[in-house]
Amino acid sequence: MEQEKRESFGSRLGFILVSAGCAIGIGNVWKFPYVAGQNGGAIFVLFYLLFLVFMGIPALIMELSIGRASGKTIVMGYKALEKEGSHWHIHGWLCVVGSYILMMYYTTVAGWMLNYFWKFLTGTFKDMKTDEVADVFGNMLASPAEMCIFMAIIVIAGFVVLSFGVKNGLERVNKFMMIGLLALILVLAINSISLKNAGEGIRFYLLPNLDNVKHVGILKVITASMNQAFFTLSIGIASMEIFGSYMSKEFTLTGEAVRICALDTFVALLSGLIIFPACFSFGIEPSEGPSLIFITLPCVFIDMPGGRIWGTLFFIFMTFASFSTVTAVFENLVGSSMDNFGWGRVKSVLINAVFMLVASIPCVLGYNILKNVHLIGGRDILDSEDFVVSNLLLPIGALIFLVFCVTRYGWGADKFLEETNTGKGMKMSPKLIGYFKYVLPVLIILILISGLIPKQ
Repeated sequence: MEQEKRESFGSRLGFILVSAGCAIGIGNVWKFPYVAGQNGGAIFVLFYLLFLVFMGIPALIMELSIGRASGKTIVMGYKALEKEGSHWHIHGWLCVVGSYILMMYYTTVAGWMLNYFWKFLTGTFKDMKTDEVADVFGNMLASPAEMCIFMAIIVIAGFVVLSFGVKNGLERVNKFMMIGLLALILVLAINSISLKNAGEGIRFYLLPNLDNVKHVGILKVITASMNQAFFTLSIGIASMEIFGSYMSKEFTLTGEAVRICALDTFVALLSGLIIFPACFSFGIEPSEGPSLIFITLPCVFIDMPGGRIWGTLFFIFMTFASFSTVTAVFENLVGSSMDNFGWGRVKSVLINAVFMLVASIPCVLGYNILKNVHLIGGRDILDSEDFVVSNLLLPIGALIFLVFCVTRYGWGADKFLEETNTGKGMKMSPKLIGYFKYVLPVLIILILISGLIPKQ
């Protein structure tokens, strides 16, 4: 069967916003603040930024380079670049499986965001007392019907967007969502730092405090920041590789990767400026997990003039943040099916939509009907799926991409450098290859090991 002509982005801005949209989502606005809270605040943030530069950007460049050099999704991309008789493309199939597993729980949390948008819009939180807000979250988790409806809306909407193609669907919708998200998160951060006791939250977040680190343990802070740098960029399961396959050769990959990382980090840091001042203003522990989004912020909005409007806007754009990731990873699934099986876009969209609707149900039921089901290390269904992706597939995948790109066993450092430096903009120095070969693999292995050590 003849495959459809490969699509591409309509503009450089579209590529950067869609790629950043894939990275920006739960990892930035939900996970980053509470992981920072659990790991001592400011010093965690400093390590996070350091690892983003020395680990995140190089790994991102490697994914993009495979995509752009091959012009294909990951399985066919490996086949196009690997030496005859080698089997790197087997890892490509693991990447595809990893993207499916990621979406099996990510769609549920995106549904939570949409659910809270609807609750603020319809006045659920109007005149509610602060101590009643937590019950709303608990009641939502306890209702399989409610959770299934919002998860299904996310899945169906995501694949409807992709049915219009890369330029007219994915790029057009994500440009609108990302620009709106960036504008609103800036306004919300300014508002949050004006709250009473906001200064304490800002100091915790941005001023290094060795006592906080001693309490947590410096090794734990370092490994947590390493993991977060990988999680936030979705490095290791080729969710970014596909966007490389849609890129032009006009600009260097290093420059584009730096821009994507900068946008991703901007949102992560601003989300902390929303969360931490709010925590200290309302006496909420900054290390609490989902409550930072689903309890802390509703409390802030309830007490804020025009809070119902602000809450509605915040959660629709939080939906946009998670939905941009959903559509980006869904495009990976759709594009992979088109490349690997020769399907047309419509067929690929329909089959993947049905599969994701079914595959996402266990995570939804893991908080109610299947709440007593515990899988990996006693974790519930969502946490088990997250463990497989975040603790195994991301670091192992990043390590495999690294070995493929810079050693003679794979694609090779010379070809990788040539692809990376093609175009206008920031060039990668050949001197960095030694760092990629001998230092970066050790750091990634440390991430993998730390993720397998049971938490106390």
